[in-house]
Amino acid sequence: MEPKRGIKEFLSDLFWPVRATLDFLQKYFKALIFLLLLLFVLASLPKEALKKPNLATVSLKGTILSAKETVQKLENLSKKSSIKGVLFIVDSPGGAVAPSLEISRAIKRLRAKKPVITYAAGTLASGSYYASIWSNKIIANPGSIVGSIGVILEVPNLKGLLDKVGVHPQVVKAGKYKEAGTPFRPWKEYERKELEKVIKDTYEMFVNDVAKARKLDLARQDRWAQAHIFTARQAKEEGLIDEVGTMYEAKKQLIKLSGVKKPVWQKEDKLEKFLKKISEETASRLSSLLFGLKAF
Repeated sequence: MEPKRGIKEFLSDLFWPVRATLDFLQKYFKALIFLLLLLFVLASLPKEALKKPNLATVSLKGTILSAKETVQKLENLSKKSSIKGVLFIVDSPGGAVAPSLEISRAIKRLRAKKPVITYAAGTLASGSYYASIWSNKIIANPGSIVGSIGVILEVPNLKGLLDKVGVHPQVVKAGKYKEAGTPFRPWKEYERKELEKVIKDTYEMFVNDVAKARKLDLARQDRWAQAHIFTARQAKEEGLIDEVGTMYEAKKQLIKLSGVKKPVWQKEDKLEKFLKKISEETASRLSSLLFGLKAF
């Protein structure tokens, strides 16, 4: 014979559906809030944002001190079959030679797979111009500065300052040219010639690569090289760029070259963009304190 059930058990059974629902909500509250927010965001997005991107942009701004991040982005886009074209937006005075060359070769590899257009948004000079030469087309804003094809090595002479504070460097070396480029004293003539040899060879590499990529006459290099700077219109006359135009024209040209019917541009993460801006500003300020071979 079943024992009689008390009022407590009766009420428990009666309100079980309510209690079970509350327990579920309490247990999965955070997950439900997340799903609701996700649904709200997706519902508020325009239809274009839900489509798979077929065009992308990569920006190069500020002093070029490292190629790692830019090259990685270019390599990733080269592997994405859904991306049919890349707009390379540049506003940079140049920077170190080695990373500029790394980016240049990465653009060349990317161009072999899909069209790349460089847009000069402000300054396309020296190392940043070197980085862009293998694009299918270079389009420059009418107010931009282009060129400065040259190489420079800057090292301050700190001897006067060190003498004032009473600091005198001590050096043990092996090799005649081991101190070439030292900031602690004026350079000797043979040291200067050694450094000039490096600068001239790097400059010749720069000029030859530009001539090859842009199909320019090396016999006329004194007109378009020699660290000359040009307006966008002048740069077009010398063959350093293809067109003078705005971002609108650059995007239109890329859409045409890529052959996409309904362009959908890949969006850049806002947080990543903000952190990148802070990093670029810091790097630009620190670059003036660095010694090294630069394509400025």
